[in-house]
Amino acid sequence: MNNKITAITGNEAVAYAIKQINPDVMAAYPITPQTALIQKFSEYVADGLVDTEFVTVESEHSAMSACVGAAAAGGRVMTATAANGLALMFEILYVASSNRLPIIMPMVNRALSGPINIHCDHGDSMAARGSSWIQIYSENVQEAYDNTIQAVRIAEHMQVRLPAMVMYDGFITSHGIECVEFLDDDKVAKFVGEYPPRYPLLDINHPVTYGPLDLYDYYFEHKRQQAEAIKNAQKIVLEVAEEFKQISGREYGLFEEYQLSDAERAIVVLSSTAGTTKQVVDELRVKGEKVGLLKLRLFRPFPYKEIAKALSHLKAIAILDRSDSFGGFGGPLFTEIRSALLDSEKIPQNVNYIYGLGGRDINQTDITSIYTDLEKIVETGKVGERVKYFGVRE
Repeated sequence: MNNKITAITGNEAVAYAIKQINPDVMAAYPITPQTALIQKFSEYVADGLVDTEFVTVESEHSAMSACVGAAAAGGRVMTATAANGLALMFEILYVASSNRLPIIMPMVNRALSGPINIHCDHGDSMAARGSSWIQIYSENVQEAYDNTIQAVRIAEHMQVRLPAMVMYDGFITSHGIECVEFLDDDKVAKFVGEYPPRYPLLDINHPVTYGPLDLYDYYFEHKRQQAEAIKNAQKIVLEVAEEFKQISGREYGLFEEYQLSDAERAIVVLSSTAGTTKQVVDELRVKGEKVGLLKLRLFRPFPYKEIAKALSHLKAIAILDRSDSFGGFGGPLFTEIRSALLDSEKIPQNVNYIYGLGGRDINQTDITSIYTDLEKIVETGKVGERVKYFGVRE
């Protein structure tokens, strides 16, 4: 396949990216709406199109445990999950990052139980935002494919050596069919390169220990090293994006500014809702309204200085969260953005909209009404209710 444009689902596109990456080991368990990804990749394994050792396990906890073992042994390792599967992995997420194992995991965003819900929100990945995994969000199928490939280079960089999640929205992106431009197999293979193992268990000439007891003598120092490593990831994300641009022609950064430079009002959002927002921005711009969008791509590490700089000139911003921090003051994205703005000389009026939980739709009319709300805030200088639940039936 030589830079061929194909109509394909998000899950199939990510499965193809994994095929091109050709990891040493993939351990995974199916869960809606991720199942088709693993199913498609298993076909590549069965047909002999990859060299991957595909490990079928009895649970997501076992999947991540197998990934940790394979990565510690010195292999390039991948998995995939969603929602409750991520929750079941939770203990081992910390084991993976604490051992500095660059496992790559496409994560199909889905609401966490209960009640049981198989549709999209971001409560699953946001629950893991403190696990020391790099987190990259994707607006559409093309970005899910591109981000999966780039994540390998980011996670494996010697200044990082941390696992990475690549998020895309359940059903909206995972099952939606879009036109995607695939890179040539050889280009991807050259881009990701050979995996550089570090302290592999199978190197018998240099024996190492994984999983030791680590009490107050050294635990704090090891956590500080993790903090520095994930901080380093931000500059590596940009370096890898620049290299990826050379082979793809597609440009990526920490976030995307859409009609933002001269805007007075803006929305900040993650993933597929950004596409809907762009359409609204275009329509309102035709009417002469100075509106814009900031679509965050990298959530962990959080690029707080760059975001504050991009937003500080605005008069009012709406921060949209597809998850809630129950008992906190607003959703996760809102609290991060609001905190980032505190060092700005000028802080725009800001309001949080928690929306779309459990897959509830948000459309262009809804987005337009949010820009209208921002216009009223600019005119009156009053925010009113700071944290709003948008689209819920009272």
